[in-house]
Amino acid sequence: MPTPPPADVIAPHDTHPDEIETRADFDRRLATGSLAGLTVQGLRLDLEPVPDLTGTVVTGTLFVGCRFASREVGADLVRRGANVVPPFSGLPYPTQPSHLYTPEELAAGFAEGGFAGMYDTRVYEHFRAHGGALPDVREALGQRLHDHGVDNALVDATRTWLATHGPQSVVGVMGGHAVPRGSVPYRMAAVLGWELARADRLVVTGGGPGVMEAANLGAFLATWPAEELTAAIDLLATAPDFTDHDRYTAAALTVRERYAAGPAAPRRTPGLDWARSGGLAIPTWLYGHEPANLFAGKIAKYFSNAIREDTILRLSRGGIVFAPGRAGTVQEVFQAATKTYYGTDGASGAYVFLDRTYWTTELPIESLLRPLFAASPFGDLSATVHLTDDVREAVQVLTASA
Repeated sequence: MPTPPPADVIAPHDTHPDEIETRADFDRRLATGSLAGLTVQGLRLDLEPVPDLTGTVVTGTLFVGCRFASREVGADLVRRGANVVPPFSGLPYPTQPSHLYTPEELAAGFAEGGFAGMYDTRVYEHFRAHGGALPDVREALGQRLHDHGVDNALVDATRTWLATHGPQSVVGVMGGHAVPRGSVPYRMAAVLGWELARADRLVVTGGGPGVMEAANLGAFLATWPAEELTAAIDLLATAPDFTDHDRYTAAALTVRERYAAGPAAPRRTPGLDWARSGGLAIPTWLYGHEPANLFAGKIAKYFSNAIREDTILRLSRGGIVFAPGRAGTVQEVFQAATKTYYGTDGASGAYVFLDRTYWTTELPIESLLRPLFAASPFGDLSATVHLTDDVREAVQVLTASA
């Protein structure tokens, strides 16, 4: 029987003190005359003011994904004892991103070239052309460096939220990607995201269409009245099918533009507006044939689907909502259940299944999950399983204890 790894092995860590990720931190360290033993990540050191590194101690310094004013600067650093991993040329994505993606960044190019011209689509086509999930070695190194940068950026992005609200305030929402806009399940998921965000929960989804888009949409409009959420869904429902890529994306951008400014009411906590204006999406280019979910406040997009799946479930310590879905959703149920059963990431929140008939008759997951949780090494956890047809009941369960 497998046992969970030690907590320090899988726990997310704050940025290591030896890692430099901002130009301000770099300039501060540079002023001391030594960067020895430090790691400098993804900085544009070719921009004014260009730093003078000639007199700086760089023994054991690692420069990853940094750009220098010339090749000679990098070569000189290596001669003086540094290690330099430059940005890979010819890649449409950064090998060491310094921040999570925004909807605007993923959609860049749509106005000029439609869905095919978007940054998100261009990266996906590059991904496919270089082996997809089994890339050549050069591409694999670039992708791994990119995903490591996303890992770092995700820790940075969620630090303030977790410090303020705690890990039990993060709620995952899973469900079918093919749910049409405007359908009853879509509207339920949107109301769920709206209610959770208004209750100071960080909504986390897999960043795809269907239920995932709906939940982020609800969080995006959390500061607007309910009738505006309905109006936004009605507008999106004019392009219900995600396989109609251009119309689907255009409708999303129209809604974003209409509501991006937010209502007149002031925000409540500086630095956390993104969490209450769409929450978090964690998608993957493995499913890049699906349009980007453009309603999340921040987007941690990975190449590795395995890392992406584990990250969603690791963060969702305040509970997970499972709307009706098929094989992918069922996989997520039991992947999450493994973490809960063994206490891999600490205490778990509620498992809320929307649509009682679906989860007891069509896919009878409850009959498997309750006995499994009852036998957990940490005691009987079967009470964490809830089935309901009522979104507001689901919200009450998820907000009762955190």
